[in-house]
This record gives sequence, structure tokens and C-alpha cells, in this order.
Amino acid sequence: MGKGEGEGALKVGGRCDGLGVARTAAWFEPQATSITHARPVSRLVHRIPSHNPSMATALSLTHLGSLMRGVRSVDEVGAEERAASLAKRSIKKSSKLWALDLAVRCMDLTTLEGADTPGKVAAMCAKAVRPKPGDSTIPSVAAVCVYPLRIADCVEHLRGSTVRIASVATAFPSGQSFTSIKITETEDAVRAGAHEIDMVIDRGAFLSGDYQRVYDEIVAVKEACGQAHLKVILETGELGTYDAVRRASILAMAAGADFIKTSTGKVQPAATLPVALVMMESIRDFVRETGRPVGFKAAGGIRTAKQAIAYLVLTYETLGPDWMNPELLRLGASTLLNDVLMQIDKERTGAYQSLDYFTID
Repeated sequence: MGKGEGEGALKVGGRCDGLGVARTAAWFEPQATSITHARPVSRLVHRIPSHNPSMATALSLTHLGSLMRGVRSVDEVGAEERAASLAKRSIKKSSKLWALDLAVRCMDLTTLEGADTPGKVAAMCAKAVRPKPGDSTIPSVAAVCVYPLRIADCVEHLRGSTVRIASVATAFPSGQSFTSIKITETEDAVRAGAHEIDMVIDRGAFLSGDYQRVYDEIVAVKEACGQAHLKVILETGELGTYDAVRRASILAMAAGADFIKTSTGKVQPAATLPVALVMMESIRDFVRETGRPVGFKAAGGIRTAKQAIAYLVLTYETLGPDWMNPELLRLGASTLLNDVLMQIDKERTGAYQSLDYFTID
């Protein structure tokens, strides 16, 4: 057994020193004087076999406590100032039309209400496939997002389309349930036809410092997803600080998340540009260290085309052009689509159309 390869080693991207600390990781600052031994990660999560080589797998971690203590702090003032600056960025007309088209293609059209019915979901699916009936230039959205019981309705109405089916799971939105129930719900959702699972982390465990539990649950849910992609919802409005958002982002990606997602939409504040920036910078640093791309999803409170474009600008400036597609970028929304469609018409014709010309979200 070589140096740094024992039970006390932390291996990230294949490089570690004798203390098990990945010295070159941009998101990790070695703290050799304060490292203590966390309990070993369960054997289940040393390496999760991938059902799809292109999908995420958990990194080999045996010192999770050292990883989380080493995540560097966030410059709060700097993050807020940069986010505010990018939000003011103006774009030309041709670029704006491209951005609005991209916003539609990256959208997860969502309904997550106790009053959701088969009829409501059927109408949403029709809008997801053809956002503006009669205008074939408007693309379909990336996915619809529903509760598990409504997956079958989506399967029926989206058959033959490119729109994917995303389902929330793992005791959404609180995450406060038994791990066995979360795994079973995930497996049932995938079996029903979900292509993507939006899970919530156990914020209670995270905020109390039990990172091991959060990590283990993400790995177990990832395994339960099979070939379905996993989006991990951090619920940033409950995490309290940018530092906590960064730690949660790194933890989720290390556990194998395909996407990290801001919010459930059930807690305020939900998605904000500074929080999105912190998460995107975490993705950028993680990718530099591991070589594995991870997607980003903003959700909650995105209601206008102007807000959507601000997230697109932030993504381009932070993660680059490779992230400007629905495989790595999503915007979760229930009321955004019509405003984007109105803005597209305005850019094309020079005049706003009445809401009467658009189907109800």
C-alpha cells in the first residue's frame, strides 16, 4: 500500500499527500494542524458502480470530515458584488433572442402542488412539447417536474417527444424521513418512468454537522436511480451562509450528483444570483480537480425573462460555453415560460402580445 492510500487517505482526482489531503484542489485548503480522524465512510460508498459510464459516480472518500473542514471560505462581499454586476449585463437583440430560446430549451416546467390532477399535468405536458401552439420555431422545454404519483400521466402524454420526465423524491421538500423510504421512493419513481430524480438533502443532518449521513444518503439514492440522472437540491435558503452552500455543493458532487440544484421552491429565499454564483464556482473548481462535469439547476422565484437571462449570463461567465445547454443547465419554473414567450414575440415584432395569445402555464 503506497503513501496516502490507507484507510486514512482522502483521494480526490487521484492526488493526495501523506495526510490524505488533496493539496492541489482549488476548493480545498489543507489544514494539517487541525485534522482529526472522522469515522470511515461505509464500504458502500467507496466506489459506486456506474450503470452508465458517462454518468456520475461517487468519489473515493475515506476522510469525509477532513474534506468538509478543508473547503475554503466564500468572500461574501465579492460574491454579491460580482453577481450584481453580471445581472446588469446588457445583450444585443440577436443575442437576446438566442438567450430566450436557450431559456426555453433549458427549462424544467414544474408543478408541485397538492392539488395537481391528471388533467393539470396533461395540460402542462402539452405546453412543454409545444410551448406556443402554431409556432414551430419555439423549442420544447427540457423536462417536466412532478410528484411521483403524476409520473404515469407524464409518460402517457409525452410519449414520442424529447421532453424528459423529472420527479422529486426522498421526502420532498423536507427530506425528513427514513433512508429506506427515500431509496424505495426513488426506485419506484424510476420504475414508473422518471428519467431524472430531484432529491433533497437532509438539511437537519447537514446543519448539525453529520456530513457522513448526508453523503451516504446521496450515494444510496444515486445507486437507486440506476440510469436516471440525479439532481441534488441543497435548499440554500435553509443553509444560512455562503460557506455552508459551498460545503453542501462539494459534498453533493463528491457523492455523485449529476446536477446540484438551489431550491425546492417551497422555502424563501429560493434561488438568488449570489447563491448561484457560489454553487457555480464550486462546480468550476470541482471540475478542474476531477475532470467530471456537473450540471447546475436554479429553481424557485424565477418568474421573468430578465431573471432567466441573468442566470444564463452568470453561467456563461462562470462555467463557460460548454454549460450553455440543457445537459448541464436547467431553470426550474412554473410561471416563467409565458413571460419568455412574450419577450420573444416582442423582440421579433417590436410589440408585446396580450396574455390572451398564450396558453395558461
